[in-house]
Amino acid sequence: MPEAIRELAMFPLGSVLFPGMPLPLRVFEPRYLALLSAVLDQPAREFGVVLIERGSEVGGGDTRFAVGTVASIVTIEVGEQSIILLARGAGRFEVIDWLDEEPFPRARVRELAPLLLGPGDAEALTDAERVVRTTLARRSEFTELRWPADVALSEEPTERLWQLAGIAPIGSLDQQALLASSTAAELITCLVSETQAAGESIAAGWSDDEPDDETLGP
Repeated sequence: MPEAIRELAMFPLGSVLFPGMPLPLRVFEPRYLALLSAVLDQPAREFGVVLIERGSEVGGGDTRFAVGTVASIVTIEVGEQSIILLARGAGRFEVIDWLDEEPFPRARVRELAPLLLGPGDAEALTDAERVVRTTLARRSEFTELRWPADVALSEEPTERLWQLAGIAPIGSLDQQALLASSTAAELITCLVSETQAAGESIAAGWSDDEPDDETLGP
């Protein structure tokens, strides 16, 4: 079956959105207010999220990664000078080409097939979850984190895997690499590797007589 191609309103961000993860946003820039106005007129109320490779979220002129996630709006609240919304990550896509940026960014995207866990992935998923939660617990002793080590996750295995990637205490570039995984096994392997590397970095910071604040920061 050919992969579906469609046009999607795009919201480049300085962070990665994974399937199954929440995305709170405060929207105030005119082009993204225009984006929301257009999206809210559509039944699906969806837009695309991609990580900015170089540049800023505000003002345009940024360079973006090609693999992103569809965000589906869950709730929206209109304030005096901004709009507060909560969206949720859905399926992944790959940008084929960028379209006219006026009045807001748009792209033609190819929907990527969902990742499916194979027979041997269930045990690996359990091991990966232990690594992620243990690393979160260790790091939380030194800094405030968005996600606690005991955060509840989906019971559905594939969504649970993506959520583990979302809560892992790793950087956005590492998260982007996870988002681009072609198989569940690849995602699990990379997630464990990157999380363990983050844990080792934390441990190295603890061993210093005068640890660097940037090393211990979120």
